[in-house]
Amino acid sequence: MRVAVVGGGPGGLYAAALLKRLDPTREITLWERNAPEDTFGFGVVLSDETLGGIEHADPVVHQALQRDFVRWDDIDIVHRGVRHSSGGHGFAALGRRRLLEILHERCRSLGVDLRFRTEAPYPAWLAETYDLVIAADGVHSTTREAYGDAFRPLLTPHRCRYIWLAADFAFDAFRFEIAETEHGVMQLHGYPYSRPSPDHHSSTRPSGPQNQSGASTVIVEMREEVWRAHGFDTIDERESVERCAKIFAEALGGRPLMSNNSTWTTFRTVVNERWSHGNVVLLGDAAHTAHFSIGSGTKLAVEDALALAACLTEQPSLEKALSAYEAERRPVVASTQRAARASLEWFENLGLYLDQPPRRFAFNLLTRSRRVTHDNLRLRDPHFTEAVEREFGCPPGTPPMFTPFRMRGLTLRNRVVVSPMDMYSATDGLPGDFHLVHLGARALGGAGLVMTEMVCVSPEGRITPGCTGLYTAKQADAWRRITDFVHTRAPGAAIGVQLGHSGRKGSTKLMWEGMDEPLPDGNWPLLAASPLPYKPDSQTPRQLSRAQLTDLREQFTAAAWRAARAGFDLLELHCAHGYLLSGFLSPLTNRRTDAYGGSLAKRLRFPLEVFDAVRGVWPAERPMTVRISATDWAEGGTSADDAVEIARAFAAHGVDAIDVSTGQVVADEAPEFGRSYQTPFADRIRHETGVPVIAVGAISSWDDVNSLILAGRTDLCALARPHLYDPNWTLHAAAEQGYTGPAADWPAPYRAGSRPPRTGRADEPKPRLTLMG
Repeated sequence: MRVAVVGGGPGGLYAAALLKRLDPTREITLWERNAPEDTFGFGVVLSDETLGGIEHADPVVHQALQRDFVRWDDIDIVHRGVRHSSGGHGFAALGRRRLLEILHERCRSLGVDLRFRTEAPYPAWLAETYDLVIAADGVHSTTREAYGDAFRPLLTPHRCRYIWLAADFAFDAFRFEIAETEHGVMQLHGYPYSRPSPDHHSSTRPSGPQNQSGASTVIVEMREEVWRAHGFDTIDERESVERCAKIFAEALGGRPLMSNNSTWTTFRTVVNERWSHGNVVLLGDAAHTAHFSIGSGTKLAVEDALALAACLTEQPSLEKALSAYEAERRPVVASTQRAARASLEWFENLGLYLDQPPRRFAFNLLTRSRRVTHDNLRLRDPHFTEAVEREFGCPPGTPPMFTPFRMRGLTLRNRVVVSPMDMYSATDGLPGDFHLVHLGARALGGAGLVMTEMVCVSPEGRITPGCTGLYTAKQADAWRRITDFVHTRAPGAAIGVQLGHSGRKGSTKLMWEGMDEPLPDGNWPLLAASPLPYKPDSQTPRQLSRAQLTDLREQFTAAAWRAARAGFDLLELHCAHGYLLSGFLSPLTNRRTDAYGGSLAKRLRFPLEVFDAVRGVWPAERPMTVRISATDWAEGGTSADDAVEIARAFAAHGVDAIDVSTGQVVADEAPEFGRSYQTPFADRIRHETGVPVIAVGAISSWDDVNSLILAGRTDLCALARPHLYDPNWTLHAAAEQGYTGPAADWPAPYRAGSRPPRTGRADEPKPRLTLMG
């Protein structure tokens, strides 16, 4: 096999070395436009997992790396003059130049043809001439661009500028330093990559980044507008470096920073629809990028090389090998990119968190990517985590999720909410035994607040024939039966009602018969902000007239009055997911030209009128929340900026919390799914408006709940599917954490089951010790 490798970074070099080592008959040529001694950046970080893969695949490279690695465990976070340290994290780093030297030496010893200071031939020629072309030519890959129609790359720029620099000494930890300047906030990311010499004395003045006093990588980052306000766009490299050193003089001990052809740049996330085309395959930054704040760029490239070499060895053909390589790596990369995106956005929005208490700020930073969690941090550094919990107000031994939360006259015993879930099991809007068992079981299961499904304010406001309502006295009496059960049999739990109207998404089949599909018969007429069908085959609604708006407002207030008499503790107004009130908020579903359409302020008018009318009949001591879709996940729809303004408007009208969901407004949405994927919207609303929030969306573990609450990203967490899987989810979360306090008190009839049953007999004789002669 003849192999062409384009790009002499760590990924390309390591792929070349591995392929040659695994099969010496392979003819491998690598092109690199720069000289062998040229390198950009300073230090690189590799994980223990990556090092384990290198050790298994090539012990020679692993041993060489081991001799030069700098290892450390601590992360220091410095903000407003206070440093907080967290240990147990485990990093390994070395100079990028040294890493390249090791890989150069290995490639040469194996017989790889390294061609430095040489541009690679045109990709089409390489593909015709070689059996395999590995495009490891970085984020600006010319190979990827030459086959853009096949790879279909998506490059997303972001909002911060950053520059790679170096310090002439070794930090004693991974260091994050926050600087608040007259033009805005900026941050320093620093880590050591070269050790001080044992005989080095502090009186010796170092002269470069890789000298006897050790060295550190330093990245300075700030938002574009801060960068411009400081004038970095008008000065040269030398002056930029000097200004950065002055701003972060305390972190640097007054020492200078050094550059190496360093320039200010904007990070771009690279995603490709495909990673291979014919005999051309992408590797490393050419295929994908992950923000430097989680230190995974070199790691991903090296792991790509390991996987590609293994697949080429294991698979019977090149086509199957490249397919297996992508199948193996894509899920890992996607997970890393989600974590990197969360970290990147956290630093983009750093200004939101500056006023957090110091330790909670540090905890928030440490858990920003969601890869480090509350439970994980307790294992790494229990003293730090306990200090954060004390600052938050957790009594000893109480996880954050089991702290109480108060809204008006209602105190929730813990921060867990059973999210509203449509059950489609009512007859003529009447809740029955199923609803009693469903909601009662989850109240007995320990949640602080149990929410009903969307309860409709009129027969025409139902989504399906199986939806519940509160438009008759008989329905109110049926709901009273359920609230009485919760209050008497699960006295620690609260129960809330979600009121809504289906709008253009009504008159459809039950979910399991065809979600959002029109009924084959028995349809009822639909009403909406504008006469736009949800899907092409959906019924077209009638645009609401002024008189109908008044009627609808009265339907909501009548339902709220019945809800109060039915004994609900909290009322939530459903303004999300494309239902009627949501349809007024989104510019994609509200095309009105009267006082209720156009600008966001006008689109808010009717939902706010309904809120005020409901608040007027809802008891003053009982809280009201509003659920919104913080983004439509569609071009031209509600944006995150809009969501902040929507939340701010409801806060001005007296809302007690915003339940922050996303999407389901238009059928052609493109959500970015992932763990806790909707939480950043709640986080931003909470910090920009000051209104409490409920976070929802793929929150599935008690560890996530603790992490989100302690970091200050939400006040309450609403979980749906976990409560379908396990009605006792909250009680089991308490048992698994060893918590036995009142915020998760087992109902008296269930207390015998508060510990997991033993599996196997405990009275069998123990085996005798066997002595070996």
